[in-house]
Amino acid sequence: MAQDNLQRVKVDSKKEFSKLPITGDIDFVDVKGQENVKRALEIAAAGGHNVIMIGPPGSGKSMLAKRISTILPPLSLEEALETTKIHSVAGTLNSKEGLLTNRPFRSPHHTVSDVALVGGGTNPKPGEISLAHNGILFLDELPEFKRSALEVLRQPLEDREVTISRARMSVNYPAGFMLIAAMNPSPSGDFYDSKGNEGDPEHIVKRYLAKISGPLMDRIDLHIEVQPVPYEKLSDKREGETSNEIRERVTIARAIQEKRFGEVNGIYSNAQLTPKLQKEHCKIDEEGDKLMKNAMEVLGLSARSYGRIFKVARTIADLDNAKNIGVSHIAEAIQYRSLDRDGWLGVTRYSL
Repeated sequence: MAQDNLQRVKVDSKKEFSKLPITGDIDFVDVKGQENVKRALEIAAAGGHNVIMIGPPGSGKSMLAKRISTILPPLSLEEALETTKIHSVAGTLNSKEGLLTNRPFRSPHHTVSDVALVGGGTNPKPGEISLAHNGILFLDELPEFKRSALEVLRQPLEDREVTISRARMSVNYPAGFMLIAAMNPSPSGDFYDSKGNEGDPEHIVKRYLAKISGPLMDRIDLHIEVQPVPYEKLSDKREGETSNEIRERVTIARAIQEKRFGEVNGIYSNAQLTPKLQKEHCKIDEEGDKLMKNAMEVLGLSARSYGRIFKVARTIADLDNAKNIGVSHIAEAIQYRSLDRDGWLGVTRYSL
């Protein structure tokens, strides 16, 4: 073939990865009811926000968490290569797979050791937080994890990487994951009991919730209360939205953020907004400012809630394809700060 007839081929990796099917049969269409929770998880996926779900056993927390990866945007080629390299180093890559094409979902048991979570060994290998890079780290029964294991999450959540130091070497592994946590509202799990049965004493609930440190809670943007699904919803024959339908909206919102932060290194989603970027991209009008002031005073929201509310409101605005944050966006974001309220679920303010 003559050289003049050769043509350069350009592959649109995003388009190619978007054609790939969602792994397995897991789909949001299987979830009955829980419309408010599904909405919150869509916001979390759209902005890359960390989430904690609070609800009694059997309310569907684990079922919902396992489906979040199905609504995240498709992996880019760069993300797929980076994720594949991590799993290859850890020895977890399937020999039949040349390239990981789906976002990781890691769900370590609450008995996991610090080394297994962070990584380590004589020849340091990636731990669960690095294996969840570009995907989701799901921690079920969050208060049951060892305090030391939870505390090692703080630095990776902030820096999106983890450093493992040994006498002869120091290794940095990527750890850019979405943290999805779930917990019962009390040790017995019956604090939400709508039938009026007596639940755990207040001091027991306080001690249980205090297992989660304030610095860790500072890094979680959305607090979602998950209520049991009534029979009427469970028996409803109508189907809800599929994961693909939700994923389309999430992908559009992420594209808006990519365009917004295109020239800012290391920033790809609203969850990573710095205080400086918040001032630039999270401006509100006088009415919105008044609503924020009332929320802080009336609901007793903590100071740490202030910046988190703006980040989430920015994502809600992106899902609406709105240039500016409106009052409705702020109002919706405020309701996702349950654990910061005074007297949450009737319990006097406790120190996390």
